[in-house]
Amino acid sequence: MRAVVTGGAGFIGSHLCERLLHENHDVVCVDNFLTSSPDNVQHLEGDRHFQLNHWDITQGLDMPGPVDAVLHLASPASPADYLKLPLETLRVGSAGTWHALDLAAAKGARFLLTSTSESYGDPLLHPQPESYWGNVNPVGPRSVYDEAKRFGEALTTAYRRSRGVDAKIVRIFNTFGPRMRADDGRAIPTFISQALRGEPITVTGDGSQTRSLCYVDDVVDGLLRMLTSDHGGPVNLGNPHEVSMLELAQWISKLARSRSEIALVPRPQDDPERRRPDITLARELLDWEPTVPVERGLCDTIADFRRRLGSGLLAERSTRLANSTLSVEAARS
Repeated sequence: MRAVVTGGAGFIGSHLCERLLHENHDVVCVDNFLTSSPDNVQHLEGDRHFQLNHWDITQGLDMPGPVDAVLHLASPASPADYLKLPLETLRVGSAGTWHALDLAAAKGARFLLTSTSESYGDPLLHPQPESYWGNVNPVGPRSVYDEAKRFGEALTTAYRRSRGVDAKIVRIFNTFGPRMRADDGRAIPTFISQALRGEPITVTGDGSQTRSLCYVDDVVDGLLRMLTSDHGGPVNLGNPHEVSMLELAQWISKLARSRSEIALVPRPQDDPERRRPDITLARELLDWEPTVPVERGLCDTIADFRRRLGSGLLAERSTRLANSTLSVEAARS
């Protein structure tokens, strides 16, 4: 199989490229490095079956030769990123998804959209099944990401119905693992970085809000099972194991052997109160459920952060992201 992975140098995308190569597929990784890094796929560049294209898919997406699968992961994914890059987030969710679908249609390829649990907003139904339409604030600060992904789902469904594209949708819940950016604003990289640096671990609100945490290897496995299935989705991919943010901070502090204190800080607007997937469909249709224990995944992630903090890679990547953001702002003006 020859697979095109948009956003392939991102956190989940790089693990997906790695897995596809491990299964002897040819991989074309397309990324503009706005919120990702070529460091994530540097170890793959010596593989003759891997090709890295530095390109912004909102400008179009053309690919010579055959393509068997288009896996669309390109998008800022953390609140810190999409709040800083609202127009870019909306553009890649709309124009970027459109171009990725056009490529799949032109090549007769399978298409997989990685949507998000944010499609459910701040859910009033718990846990969240795929049949739930969600509780989204369309003009709130998080709406640029939520609505971009919801539009992407509508567009993917339209291509499936009107143009016969073998298009599929997965909704990914909170995912973690090695290669997450320390400054991406999400709880796990924030807590780990603070714990390893001996800084106060900042928990928003009273810490009672919950998330369900799934290790990246399990998510990648679910993506590939969905890609090769006969089902269009949407299908939830996530871990039903639910943990509060206060419990998570205490857990990470213990695993990192940190002496950091926990500090409560104001909670962001529209921050979901609870988040847990109903994965009945994934179990029935894909024979999929998470297999990596959360604690083991946290230990692997902490070890990865400890290594990168020691080598200075985290600071270098933060500087590169800041510079790329400045370039975007300069282009706007």
